[in-house]
Amino acid sequence: MQSYIHYFLHFGFPFIIAFGFFRKEWKKVYLILIATMLVDLDHLLANPIFDATRCSINFHILHTYQAIAIYILLLFLRKPLNIIGIGLLFHMFTDFIDCLMMYSNCKECFATAPSMTLINSISMWIGIYSPA
Repeated sequence: MQSYIHYFLHFGFPFIIAFGFFRKEWKKVYLILIATMLVDLDHLLANPIFDATRCSINFHILHTYQAIAIYILLLFLRKPLNIIGIGLLFHMFTDFIDCLMMYSNCKECFATAPSMTLINSISMWIGIYSPA
């Protein structure tokens, strides 16, 4: 189920964003939002490239908090940069939701995750985790 949610948020929900908020140019916006998936090229720099128990947030260079701050700044620029910012931030949100789902199934998998403080805080806030 986690994979279905993950890929729906990466490919289905951008359609909803494009069609819902940019109706006149939804096709162009949808393509821009999908193109922001190229941010995942930073996964190629990791060793191993894929790890099912790894949280991308604050691990890969284009998924760091500093990169996310830049993506937020893009929201305040003109089109198409603001749309790119929307796509990149939604991508980070999707990856973070994935981290939370993985964490809820295997807390020990994330003991050394670079985003562990954020994951713990959000997990406690939404009720996935409560400290012993």
